[in-house]
Amino acid sequence: MFQSSSRLGRRSFLFGSATALGVASTSAPLWAASDASTVSAFQNVSKMLVNHELDPATGARIAAFAAASYPDLDEILEQISDAATARNSSRVEDFFEDLPEGPLRDFAYWVIAAWYTGSSSGDSDATLFTYEEALLYRPTLDMVPIPTFGFSAPNSWGRELFPLADLPQF
Repeated sequence: MFQSSSRLGRRSFLFGSATALGVASTSAPLWAASDASTVSAFQNVSKMLVNHELDPATGARIAAFAAASYPDLDEILEQISDAATARNSSRVEDFFEDLPEGPLRDFAYWVIAAWYTGSSSGDSDATLFTYEEALLYRPTLDMVPIPTFGFSAPNSWGRELFPLADLPQF
């Protein structure tokens, strides 16, 4: 009797270890691209640029993508934060004009667009960060369900439609 209970314990331990390893291996790439201080700085800048309640998990995904796409991300975040602090502003409208044209302002536009659309760009191969937490989806949250039947992406309803024939003229 004692031997069988110890086998069950070992099996449970092995199953639990395998599960923990699987979870760790799938979630590690999310945080691997950026450290906790970068994610925190990104969240703070996002709150300055977007005056809404922002989901931390979505922010971590966007920050990881930004860290992979912008090698000087920490410097960009610091410059935007400094511009907001210099004006003592809590709204983007108060300090956005202080951001110089070029990469800094383009990055600020990209952050705003990423939060509103939930993706990295409008391209067909864009990285999807979120659908449900996208700010453009929130006003319709109580009326529009998230389609789960799409094969390639949310709201992907199927194959490309063929054009309709000309309508008859009366």
